[in-house]
Amino acid sequence: MTERILVVDDEATIRMSLVEALTAEGFEVDDAETGEEALAQCHGEAYDLLVTDLKLPGISGLEVLEALRNQGSELPVILMTAYGDVNSAVSAMRLGAYNYINKPFKLADIRKQVRGALRATRPTDTSVGGGGDDEAAPAAPAADGQYLRMIKACPGLAEVARILEKVGASRSGADTPILVQGESGSGKEIVARALHEVTGSRDRFMEINCAAVPETLLESELFGHEKGAFTDAKARKEGLFELAGRGTIFLDEIGEMGILLQSRLLRVLENRRFRRVGGKDDLEIHARIVAATNRDLAGAIDEGIFRNDLYYRLQVVEITVPPLRERPQDLEVLCNHFIRDLNQQMGLRCAPVDRGLLEMLQQYPWPGNVRELRNVLKRIMILEEPARLIADHFPAFIIKGENPRGAAQIGAGLSMMPLAEVEKRQILFTLEQTSNNKSQAARVLGISRQTLREKLRIYESDESTDVQADEAEG
Repeated sequence: MTERILVVDDEATIRMSLVEALTAEGFEVDDAETGEEALAQCHGEAYDLLVTDLKLPGISGLEVLEALRNQGSELPVILMTAYGDVNSAVSAMRLGAYNYINKPFKLADIRKQVRGALRATRPTDTSVGGGGDDEAAPAAPAADGQYLRMIKACPGLAEVARILEKVGASRSGADTPILVQGESGSGKEIVARALHEVTGSRDRFMEINCAAVPETLLESELFGHEKGAFTDAKARKEGLFELAGRGTIFLDEIGEMGILLQSRLLRVLENRRFRRVGGKDDLEIHARIVAATNRDLAGAIDEGIFRNDLYYRLQVVEITVPPLRERPQDLEVLCNHFIRDLNQQMGLRCAPVDRGLLEMLQQYPWPGNVRELRNVLKRIMILEEPARLIADHFPAFIIKGENPRGAAQIGAGLSMMPLAEVEKRQILFTLEQTSNNKSQAARVLGISRQTLREKLRIYESDESTDVQADEAEG
């Protein structure tokens, strides 16, 4: 199907040059002279891309972009301007522009931007196998996809974006693993998915949480197994290293992987070959490996639970994701991204966050990072279905900027409370913030996983006893 583009510019010469150049590329191209005309045409027609000048009579290109996003439209937008500056570029990216190009430009440059934008937003076939010449062809460098655009729109992630673009431009191939480090909930998976985008892969993004899968099962999940390799192996199974093809394998919480499996992973990284469990034939790996952890791997090496050689093999390229409390300027981008996403999921029309509320939210340290922010917004939008977010929608401790995990707040809120109850609340809070990941929660709390399980068993037993007592009294 021919892709449709709308070109908006009040200068007829530029507008018609773009129409002719893009039509010659095989696209179906409409044009508009003003922002108002552009919005009307977007309401009445379905387009795959909008290319608009920033400075227009009436509403500007930025205002067109903002109106589209407020209406829930994810139409990719390229902004053109002869008045380029950092502030307008940042504003465009915050609102979800695909890219920003300064006038004067060469028609070859705009054609490249257009092809990149359409490729980044075009649905792709992520199936593995099928053969054919297309499968063997080298992937073209990826244009900015949704995850890279989000990272580039966050001022606090400028260094992360710089490394991502360097990786995307590198010709080193997929044999260089990448280590992403950062606190739980800080956005490591988003970085991994952006890495998948910039490497131009047309194959799968495969992920697995190493802390959530027992080691014996994890080996089979990664490498696959042959029929009869162990008791329950009823048939051959392909693992992630095969299924990913020339895509990306994301090993989340790599610090939780057992020491024996670490040895096997190290050999895979060094040789780019592996065998299925119980197999005899060597298979090649073509996927890029991205590992992530919120653990201090240097400390894990000292404890003897993480291999020193694996660490240095993984961290050839290292990306550190700062916690949200260190980049409060990113809250506007993140809040509005999540609001748009939740609007679409729940059929709501909640407006972007306003400046006054944003300043309040920036005072809170967000100990659960980006995950906590999204969970808070989702809870509000499910329960309140607001047209606009206000301070009253948020828990008081967030609006006051108080960290509920801080000793002062815990002490103030739990005076005259038994110590066991304080411990219970802290444990349950930590589990909530780690999305019920018991390994992470135990590490944060400074206790063993076995101790945590025992505490939870006691809490469940106490609740059961309370229910039985209530029923007896009733």
